[in-house]
Amino acid sequence: MPGGGFARLPNGSVVVALTLPVDERRIRILVHAGNRARALTRLRNLGLRAVYLRGNAQPPTPDEITAVLHHPDGLLWRTAPEATEELWHPIRALKITA
Repeated sequence: MPGGGFARLPNGSVVVALTLPVDERRIRILVHAGNRARALTRLRNLGLRAVYLRGNAQPPTPDEITAVLHHPDGLLWRTAPEATEELWHPIRALKITA
């Protein structure tokens, strides 16, 4: 079941977290951007065309916010939600087969 949410940071930027089905697994994607629309545009530009954020049911945790803020690209993913011991991967490491 896809889900997601966002957190507004004190500087006005946002961190968007989405849980999506990809290649028969679920992944958690984190995006840091100036606003929610820009975060979703960053994902759409990478080929994830049908990405929408409806509501705030699964906002990013403080650990997820810290992870994405410390990454130079501000765009991370990992298998969700069971693999909490798995490290975060840069988005370019995500291989999506059509």
